[in-house]
Amino acid sequence: MMKVNSEKCIGCGQCVKDCFARDIEITEGKANIRNVTCFKCGHCIAVCPTNAISTDEYNMDDVVEYNKEQFQVDSDNLLNFIKFRRTIRQFKDKDVEIEKISKIIEAGRFTQTGSNMQDVSYVVVKEQMKEVKELTFESLKNIGEHMLANLTPETMMYKGYAEMWVRMYSAYKEDSTKNDNLFFNAPALIVVTAKSEVNGALASSNMELMTNALGLGTFFSGFFVRAAKGNKAIEELLGLKEGNEIVTCMVIGYPDVKYKRTTPRKEADISWK
Repeated sequence: MMKVNSEKCIGCGQCVKDCFARDIEITEGKANIRNVTCFKCGHCIAVCPTNAISTDEYNMDDVVEYNKEQFQVDSDNLLNFIKFRRTIRQFKDKDVEIEKISKIIEAGRFTQTGSNMQDVSYVVVKEQMKEVKELTFESLKNIGEHMLANLTPETMMYKGYAEMWVRMYSAYKEDSTKNDNLFFNAPALIVVTAKSEVNGALASSNMELMTNALGLGTFFSGFFVRAAKGNKAIEELLGLKEGNEIVTCMVIGYPDVKYKRTTPRKEADISWK
């Protein structure tokens, strides 16, 4: 539960003002958290000027005092960092350190979630890459063959994908290294799962930024997500939690390509009201 240290509390009311759940009141000059409607967002911990609030549900060692030099990011640099981001499909034959993977996951862990659900989970695949590859290529091949055998006017637009998946499987079986046109011989995957697709997607976006900041590269494999959907073998290998769905699959490694500049994009479609 959320706790108030009455000796530190000065009754300023900042926590009351910032509590969306309206679960805090000032009683006899001190903050009182009822822990009734509280959903543990932690705003009271962050806003308290005397650091009087804590919780026994999370690790308070996660809390870091604000420091402008360490916390502030120049807006122009941030925008350029985002613009310079590239999807990477060329990877060096080099392992990715556990410490860097852990930091990527930290970026996901501290991403906001609806109603503070914190429902996002992560599956790191390194040792079992070969097994995951085999299952994924086979699943896509099976999906492709089924689609080709049951084409309708509505599914005709996906015929190209179906043919591609069948070809990819055959090529992979011929040479699993040269023809890995799905994971591109990357050394690691982070599979992001969640009960809420939005929460998983938000976490994945911040994780991608951290991946780039660490000198790594990644791409989001939609083909893997399609292959894993409803595939019991893949779900069991990943140990998918009940109620969670695979939202993204981040294929991660050290880039074997150097980009020199950003690329153009369409103009933003904006409606000012």
